[in-house]
Amino acid sequence: MKTVEELKQIANDVRIDIIRQVSRAQSGHPGGSLGCTDILTVLYFNVMDITPENAVSIDRDRFVLSKGHASPALYAILAAKGIIPHEELKTFRQLDSRLQGHPNMNMVPGVDMSTGSLGQGLSAANGMALANRLDGNDHRIYCLMGDGEVEEGQIWEAAMAAHHYKLDNLCGIVDVNNLQIDGTTDHVIGPNPIGPKFAAFGWNVIEIDGHDYNEIQNAFAEAKTVKGVPTVIIANTVKGKGVSFMENNVDWHGKAPSGDLIKVALNDLGAQEE
Repeated sequence: MKTVEELKQIANDVRIDIIRQVSRAQSGHPGGSLGCTDILTVLYFNVMDITPENAVSIDRDRFVLSKGHASPALYAILAAKGIIPHEELKTFRQLDSRLQGHPNMNMVPGVDMSTGSLGQGLSAANGMALANRLDGNDHRIYCLMGDGEVEEGQIWEAAMAAHHYKLDNLCGIVDVNNLQIDGTTDHVIGPNPIGPKFAAFGWNVIEIDGHDYNEIQNAFAEAKTVKGVPTVIIANTVKGKGVSFMENNVDWHGKAPSGDLIKVALNDLGAQEE
C-alpha cells in the first residue's frame, strides 16, 4: 500500500506525463485526464491487484475507462505501474503507435476494454462482472464514467441491468467536474443530481471529493463490503486539476497546449519542458 504522500507524488508525475503526451502530439484531452488522475492513482496502486505479470490475464481486478478520451491518464498510470514502457508515452497519437487517442484492448496490455463511444463502458463492465460470477472469479470490476457521459441513455439501461443481476462485484465511478465539450453539463442536458438517480436505480451511492486520497480509498473499501447491489462513487473533481489555466476551463476539454503554455503547465506541476 502506498502512503498518501507517495500517491500524491505518483499522481503529480502522471499529470506531468499527461501534459507531455498531449503537447507532443498536439492533440488529446488534457482537462478530464488531469481531473481523474487522483482516482486512477489510488485505484491502480492501492485497490486493484494489477501487476506487469498479470496485465494480460482476466484473473485480476479489471478496469473500464468508459470515458475513453481520458486515455492520456490511463497510459501514464500503466507506465507508472511498469506495465508499458515509460518511453512509449512519447508515441501517443502517432501513426502506428499502440497508444491511440482512445484505448485499444487488443494492442495495449492492461487495457481491459476498447472505449471511446461514450455511454458503452458500463454495459461492458456489467458483462465482465456477470462473467466473473458465472466463472467463480471473485475479482472486482471498476468502471469510470464522465458526468457528461451519463447523459447517454445506455448508461441507465446498464444501471438497471446491474441492479437486476445484483452485481455487487461491480463498482462504478462518475467523474463529476460539471463540464463537457460544449460547456457546463447543466447547460447541455443537465444530468444532476447524479447520485440520487443511481440510488433510484437501486445502486449503493457514495459521494466524495475526487481529489481527497483518504476519501477515495475509504470509498473503494466501503464498496467492497456492500452485498447484493452494485456501488457507484460520485467523485467531485476539478477539470484540468493541477494546471492553473486549465482548471475549471472547458476550453481545455480536447485541446493541447502549445508554445509558452506548455512551460506554464509543466511549471505548475514542478517540471520542465523536455
